[in-house]
Amino acid sequence: MKTRITELFRIQHPIIQGGMHHVGYAELASAVSNAGGLGIITGLTQPTPEDLAREIARCHEMTDRPFGVNLTFLPSFKAPPYPEYIQAIVEGGVKAVETAGRSPEQYMPALKAADIKVIHKCTSVRHALKAERIGCDAVSVDGFECGGHPGEDDIPNFILLPRAAEELTIPFVASGGMADGRSLVAAMALGAEGMNMGTRFIATTDAPVHENVKRALVEADERQTRLIMRGLRNTERVMKNAAVDEIIRIEAAKGADVSIDDIRHLVTGVKGRKVLQEGQMDEAAWSCGMVAGLIHDIPSCADLLARIMDDAETLIRQRLGGSL
Repeated sequence: MKTRITELFRIQHPIIQGGMHHVGYAELASAVSNAGGLGIITGLTQPTPEDLAREIARCHEMTDRPFGVNLTFLPSFKAPPYPEYIQAIVEGGVKAVETAGRSPEQYMPALKAADIKVIHKCTSVRHALKAERIGCDAVSVDGFECGGHPGEDDIPNFILLPRAAEELTIPFVASGGMADGRSLVAAMALGAEGMNMGTRFIATTDAPVHENVKRALVEADERQTRLIMRGLRNTERVMKNAAVDEIIRIEAAKGADVSIDDIRHLVTGVKGRKVLQEGQMDEAAWSCGMVAGLIHDIPSCADLLARIMDDAETLIRQRLGGSL
């Protein structure tokens, strides 16, 4: 299946693994790339630019196919040294960067000078158009269903994707609610040229997270996520657990006076690692999309991507009467 996305990133299948904090290590990125998609190392999961350089080198040892690095520009307790992270990406020979959060405009000259293709994650058409204007090569359009930060407009993909198709000239992929061959065919019917999956890739044998996390996704349904930090205008979709229940209680009690300091102890990366790496499922909030309702097993990335493409072809041929 060839699209502008497969051509842009030199990949076999139009499937991208989204950047995920404490999940996007070389093990997962290389597995996705080896399966024909575009694997993504999460840059800021690495404590320092030097650590990121080592992780990129590790990934090169695991795959000879293209992979990318995610850089998220979000309000944080301590601003990361973004120029140094970008230098590690450039020196590591990475040719694809997924940016997210705030606009990457100030960093575009350095990325473009190194001939790096940039795909920016956007939760609205207006942000996607801004990404196009500043020179991004592609956009990942995130519907309200997505795990992590869905923005503040609350527009689901059945509206957001065709609106993006009406406005954009650069290619885009669908993100949020993507899980299988049906997702891929539907996304492309709505104008996307591929899809980005985050939560679905956590429930794979290749994901370097605790088995408790993978089992939680298989056992969950589409009703198990919650939205937190709405009052801070930094909304995040997370899996319901005891920590999230406490965050919601604090936010309700504080009302308009709530601050990040009130919930910091339940959303920090240190606590998040206890969930994702140690399997202590109630220690902190952790990002999860509504797509959990479509996750029923824990395959390898190779088996998952092969199944997605087979199911997509079957769907197109048998139900839609066409061909790839």
